[in-house]
Amino acid sequence: MGKGGLEDVVAAQSAICDVDGTAGRLIYCGYDIHDLAEHSTFEEVIYLLWNGQLPTKSELEGLNKLLRTSRALPPAVIEAMKKFPKEAMPMEALRTAVSMLSMYDKEAEEMDKEANLRKAVKLTAQIPTIVAYIDLIRNDKPVVAPREEGSLAENFLYMLSGGTMPNEVAVRSLDIALILHADHELNASTFAARVAAATLTDFYSATVAAIGALKGPLHGGANQEVIKMLIEMGTVDNVLPHLQKMFANHEKVMGFGHRVYKTEDPRAFHLRKMSEELGKRAGDTKWYEMSRKVEEQVKGDKGLNANVDFYSASVYYMLGIPIDLYTPIFAMSRMSGWAAHILEQYANNRLIRPRAEYVGKRDQKWVPFEKRQQLEAANK
Repeated sequence: MGKGGLEDVVAAQSAICDVDGTAGRLIYCGYDIHDLAEHSTFEEVIYLLWNGQLPTKSELEGLNKLLRTSRALPPAVIEAMKKFPKEAMPMEALRTAVSMLSMYDKEAEEMDKEANLRKAVKLTAQIPTIVAYIDLIRNDKPVVAPREEGSLAENFLYMLSGGTMPNEVAVRSLDIALILHADHELNASTFAARVAAATLTDFYSATVAAIGALKGPLHGGANQEVIKMLIEMGTVDNVLPHLQKMFANHEKVMGFGHRVYKTEDPRAFHLRKMSEELGKRAGDTKWYEMSRKVEEQVKGDKGLNANVDFYSASVYYMLGIPIDLYTPIFAMSRMSGWAAHILEQYANNRLIRPRAEYVGKRDQKWVPFEKRQQLEAANK
């Protein structure tokens, strides 16, 4: 019998991303995530994922120009978003808005490589605009037109704030977070995107499939649960008794352990550092100190390492990002990886059609309704 959840089953060959769970390494197109987080920008990483190599200065400038001039949404999509229920989950609103974009793209059904690259640019540029507008609209604030300059991280924070330019530390912190979340091999949402793309459905539909998978709390929502836990704890002194209560009730502490990594998630290293730096800059290291205390306790008692979700929670919280936008921000980043995988799937396509190991009954015989009722009565 095969393992549940396709664990350790190789389902595709890819040149985009490698996760070495034993050594605790994450590689994008041959580059270690530590090297990229220290030296690259998110836009550079987008180019890398889509092209398999880092850009020259002119190539990066070209991509930046395309991304910056593609940020605006079709007016009809903005008007539709204003009619979404105010209580709708942000991921519901994102899923619906992205689906709508295809109806306003004349190339939506075009399948040649250049057309799909243009769609990759549009979606990567427009998803941050959608996420910012979700929050502005539900709070009855005017939507802010995206600027055609600055990085994706800078423009997103600018729009989310309603038009205030963010500081450099906030921009760089979000930029690094976007790099770290950009891709992670055949995670659930990426696999969903590739399965959809393998049917030769359009780029937008494959992306909506990915968003639907990311919406699930076992994939994209863990960092929301982490910050809710920290808020409930309230103080560093309350960390230990709160955790002991969780352990006694056999409650899962979100943000720990990983299906692939057997060591520390390499992304957690950078997010931990960012959490500390943001806390020091704000003059309040409470959330970082609480996180460290939780990490030490869970590692000591359960032998589990922090994953990417654990420290991203306090980073986003200190950036002033609403808690229910954490998963949409994950989508902002992962769109770059989804796009890379959709393009790779189209380039060497084969329909993804696995088999299931049947474990049900066999040799059943059809019986008329009257006998079924008699059998049902006899079995009661």
